[in-house]
Amino acid sequence: MPSEMSLEQFFARLWDDYTAMTPQASRIHDALVADGETIVNDHVAFRTFDRGPIRLADLEPHLLALGYTRLEPYDFEAKKLRAWGYLPPRDDQPRVFLSELKCDELSAPTQAIIDDLVAQIDPARIASPEVMWAGRLWEAPSWEAYNTLAEESEYAAWLSIIGLRANHFTISVNQLRHTPTLASLLEKVESLGLSINTSGGRIKGSPEVLLEQASTLADRMPFTFAGGRVEEIPTCYYEFARRYADAEGRLYQGFVAASADRIFESTDVRRDHAL
Repeated sequence: MPSEMSLEQFFARLWDDYTAMTPQASRIHDALVADGETIVNDHVAFRTFDRGPIRLADLEPHLLALGYTRLEPYDFEAKKLRAWGYLPPRDDQPRVFLSELKCDELSAPTQAIIDDLVAQIDPARIASPEVMWAGRLWEAPSWEAYNTLAEESEYAAWLSIIGLRANHFTISVNQLRHTPTLASLLEKVESLGLSINTSGGRIKGSPEVLLEQASTLADRMPFTFAGGRVEEIPTCYYEFARRYADAEGRLYQGFVAASADRIFESTDVRRDHAL
């Protein structure tokens, strides 16, 4: 699948879509730049269903056409997800993490909702790399359907209303001069009035596993569901990662599944509202 889009253009378009959904990302980015930092994007992540024309295997060719190569697979048994990590053509470009929901492992009612959504997709929309920030390729689900999905899979509920787009960008802490540790960066983020995902601890991972990660809680925006009901739900979040060198002195390039499992929860619906 040839791509006429450069990697720089791809990420510029992706960033514009992401920040429109995630105002906190611009606030954090701009605050760090004002402190004299240079922001380097460690990786971005995408979510999809393993149904219809938007399976991981359907979206992956867009990454390969941009020069990415597969690194390694990951499995998240409890969340019913599979994923691949991808390495960029050059070391100074962002890695990519692409995951998909294993729909066959969900209940029949949940699968029926997902099948109804993906049946609405125009396959022609998948031909361009712009599908990676196309958003929802189907009509909005009902609030009831959204909550049915959320009870079984927060990931499915999020995808049903948010659609295909980067669910997070990631600041490389390795490149920061004034906040060179995750702890100091999180203090900076909190000073802006933003909340940190504490599931599994404020900082997930460790130097021993060669990767430390942390993230904000997702921004929230109002969405109109089928039938006209408007509800404020989580959109996207900003992640922060610090990588360490292995015994041979090579900087770790992959992802740590146990940490990523908790990072996924940055978009979980807070159960403090009435259904």
